[in-house]
Amino acid sequence: MKKTILLILALLVCSMPAIADDEATELNCEVEVNSDKISNGSRDVFNELKQAVTDYMNTTKWTNATFGTNEKIYCKLLFTLSSWDDATGLMKGDLQIQSQRPVFNSAYTTALINFRDTKVEFTYETGQQLVFSEMEMEDNLTAILNFWAYMIIAIDFDSFELNGGTPYYEKAAQVVRLAQSSGESGWKAFEDNTNRSAVLSAFTDNGMAPMRQILYDYHRMGLDQMVVTVDKGRSTITHTLENLAKIYDVAPLSVCLTMFKDAKLDELINIYSKANMTEKESVYEMLYQVYPSETNRLDQIKKTEN
Repeated sequence: MKKTILLILALLVCSMPAIADDEATELNCEVEVNSDKISNGSRDVFNELKQAVTDYMNTTKWTNATFGTNEKIYCKLLFTLSSWDDATGLMKGDLQIQSQRPVFNSAYTTALINFRDTKVEFTYETGQQLVFSEMEMEDNLTAILNFWAYMIIAIDFDSFELNGGTPYYEKAAQVVRLAQSSGESGWKAFEDNTNRSAVLSAFTDNGMAPMRQILYDYHRMGLDQMVVTVDKGRSTITHTLENLAKIYDVAPLSVCLTMFKDAKLDELINIYSKANMTEKESVYEMLYQVYPSETNRLDQIKKTEN
């Protein structure tokens, strides 16, 4: 009997790490692959790509932080492929990256990232295994996935703690350094102001500290507080937006300004729908200074009724 009990306990202990590892992973990532523009070859390779990326994002342990199942960061990757060479496996297209964060004590989730990476090229073939490595670049597909996983985590951590994402921006920087020596598209410094190198710089370069302050103040001190006191939380967000002008003065073409707009502009319109006219006009002027081409959308801030 004693041996039987010990055997059962041993089996239970052996099974525990798999459960703990699954609960400890950071991402709850949904993946879609749109291959409508591609007419050649079998569809199976795109289905396999979707599953391979899903497994890679959701089972890789990206940090040393402890995550419960209900604490995973929800994100979505949508690959829109424009070409595929079925002889070499080379795929080209773009990648839409989205991530969300819950607002404390509410059922509401707020967008943190809504960005389209337009320089996506990688080789993938049926049966290919995606292998994670921190120390070297396995291939361009995993490099792209690694970069965006770390950026998703870094921005999420910044939204809960001031500069909390620093370790993960550093990991993203390591991915960029390794990839830049590969000659692959989308990694070169100063290649353009929207590639992956530019995205990283937008959150880590000297002079960009106001962006990370925005991430914390807007979410932790603003949205999270609105559940308790709407006016106080909204007032904090209003003051937070002043930092956008500081970023604009230093780097008017920074991709982080576009990223903030694409993630937050519709939300801001909703937030200020119940504000007084003085606050609406103040926010309108701040946002118009940074986004003058968005007049039609910004006008909604002033037109909404209390």
